[in-house]
Formats: sequence, C-alpha cells, structure tokens
Amino acid sequence: MSRPSTSGASAALPPFANGERFVYHISWFSILAGTAVLEADRSTTSDGQPGFRFVAAARSGPLVTRFYPVDNRVESQVDAATLLPRRMTFRRREGRRKNDFEYAFHHAAGTVTAVKDGRTDVLAIPNDVQDAISCLYYMRSMLPMTPGATLVMNVHHDKKNYKLEVRVEALEQVEGSWGAVETARVIAIMPFQGIFLNQGNIRVWFTADERRIPVMMKANVIIGSVVAKLVEGFSLSTASVP
Repeated sequence: MSRPSTSGASAALPPFANGERFVYHISWFSILAGTAVLEADRSTTSDGQPGFRFVAAARSGPLVTRFYPVDNRVESQVDAATLLPRRMTFRRREGRRKNDFEYAFHHAAGTVTAVKDGRTDVLAIPNDVQDAISCLYYMRSMLPMTPGATLVMNVHHDKKNYKLEVRVEALEQVEGSWGAVETARVIAIMPFQGIFLNQGNIRVWFTADERRIPVMMKANVIIGSVVAKLVEGFSLSTASVP
C-alpha cells in the first residue's frame, strides 16, 4: 500500500493559535441547551514528533439533561507537519448510549487499530484519513475561504470510512458578543453523526481572515436544530485568543 500523501498540508503557520480555547453556548428552540468547548495546543506525538492536540467537548445544560443528558469529549493528537491524526479518543455519553472509542492510526501501513467498548479491530483506512475532530482543523487550515471553494476528505469514524465534502457557500456578516465580523459560511455534507448529535449536514461560519475562527455552527437534530455560538475566546480588538 502506498504511503499517505501530504500534498498541501502544512502547519508551519496554522490558523489556530497554541493554547486557544473557544467556548460556545448551544441553543435549541431559543433554549440554552448546553455548552461546547474547542481547544488546540502544541504537543508531541507518541513517536516524539511535533504535533497538535485538539479537544472538543459538548455537555447539555440542566434543563436538557433532565430528559436527554449529553456529555461528550473527543481528544485527537495529530502530526504537525501533515495534520494527520495519530491517536484519537472519544468518550460518548448521549441519553442511554455510552461508548468509549480509541483509535491508533498507522498511515504508512494503511490501517487503524480501533477499540470500541473494549473490543479491538485492525481496519483498513484510505490515504490521508482524518478523524471526527481533526477534520474540522484540517478544513480550517486547508479550505480557501472563498465562495465556491470545495474540499473532500477521508474520515474514519466509529470503525467506518467516509467521504466528507465541505463547500464555501457564501460570505456574510455574523454578530455576537464580540461585535460584527465577516465570515465564510461553510457547509459540511455529513455522512455520519458528529459531536453535536447532528442528523445531517452541519454549517460552520469561519472568520474570513487568517485566523479562520469558527464563530458559529448549526446542525439539524432529531427535532429542530441546534446553534452553537462563540461566547468566549475571541476578541475583535485583538483578533486573537487570550
């Protein structure tokens, strides 16, 4: 099997800052349904190479927890040079569903060692495969934020391989507690359920500058839709993360 290509992937000047931490309020039918957090840090991979650690967590608020508690956490370790994932863990707690996943990616061999709820399988993966959270940061790094731009990624999730297509739909202004900012509205054609319990496609609004900060996300769920809007970690006065 051929080695994974790294064409175009470079983290020499990534759009995400070391130590960035974004906090989002998640609303559902105008109800504060929960909070989500995205974090990025420089780290070292298991073989001692420069890397990044990405964390995504989502937790339901008190009202929603009464009938459908959610407490999800995903952590991904990626190679800094290629932005390919090396290891990913996913602690999923959604209602009565409880799963623990751990993946070790062996890109040169074209395999992943996948552990789900204690059962281990070695599975084939395509070249340049991403995981369920590293794909967001790869998209943020590699997708041109111009209307009509597209990107297709291979993603491994829940022991299956998927094609994930993303497309910039338009440029538009978004307002928040940090003011008004021009964004690129990106649609992700989702073939699997992500951390926001989506039942289909997800839209992400990235700032249309070099930081490409995701200021808002929207996803359809079983009933209605949820919107995650950035409330901490971004300031227009500094255009950076504290």
